[in-house]
Amino acid sequence: MSYQIELRHIRYFLAVANELHFRKAAEKLFISQPGLSRQIKDMESFLGINLFDRHNRQVQLTPVGLYLKIELTKNLNSLNTILNHAKLLQEGKDGKLNFGYVGSAMQRIIPDLLLDFTQNHPNILFSLKEMDNNKQIENLLAQNIDIGFVRLERIPRGLHIKPVLKEPFCLVLPKNHPIDASNFKNMLQLKNEHFILFDSEYSASYYENVMEIFDDSGFSPLITHNTIHAGSIYKLVENNFGVSIVPKSLKTKNNSKIKFIELTKIRQRTVLSAVWNKDNRNPILNHALSLIHNKIIK
Repeated sequence: MSYQIELRHIRYFLAVANELHFRKAAEKLFISQPGLSRQIKDMESFLGINLFDRHNRQVQLTPVGLYLKIELTKNLNSLNTILNHAKLLQEGKDGKLNFGYVGSAMQRIIPDLLLDFTQNHPNILFSLKEMDNNKQIENLLAQNIDIGFVRLERIPRGLHIKPVLKEPFCLVLPKNHPIDASNFKNMLQLKNEHFILFDSEYSASYYENVMEIFDDSGFSPLITHNTIHAGSIYKLVENNFGVSIVPKSLKTKNNSKIKFIELTKIRQRTVLSAVWNKDNRNPILNHALSLIHNKIIK
């Protein structure tokens, strides 16, 4: 009798499944709690299954309910993508791509990709959102974004990854620091400095890569600040709170109060990768992926 299930039943079920609270779900749906409870019971009756266990005002998903939550969320996202694409076609647009990215990707990779892409697809709309690596993975799995640009080595099952840029690290120093490119020899010269680094939550694999630089240099760094924003790092460095290490693509000429030294003689490199969901139904995605697959890692 599944033909009696309507889209509203699915939306109601997912609201309760996400909140695990009928009143809160009803408030988000702008319907009454008794009405929501009745719709969920109707859905359970139609399907002949139990979606929720209800005990002393606590609501939990049954194994069947958990399965439906995962699968219906995935397929509802695909349906929304299809419907939104249809609306764009009606408006004379070929489609829309939603990007997530870490800040360094905006220095070169994304601008180059958008310029190449719009040459052959001028009617595409783009949405660009800067977010950390983990947030991108969450949004890719939920299909809220189509492509992410991350600094990660491992990704969850269901996602694909393509390295697009391999680059060296750079030291970041205050402008008045006695060490510069002319007298820099190795990292041991900085063993007594305070270091300001990207937080391990930014990317555990990236953080370990940076830590290996210090291991190879024979000292443990004195880390006084952690952040996930390059702008915060630069502001701390320019005010003499310490020095830092960042990917080369974050090197900027717009801040006269700091200077950069490329660490070309160390073995460590950092990789920026494109990531996408293999189940994404956005028809424009494949056009972007064809460009990404042709990117040469340097």
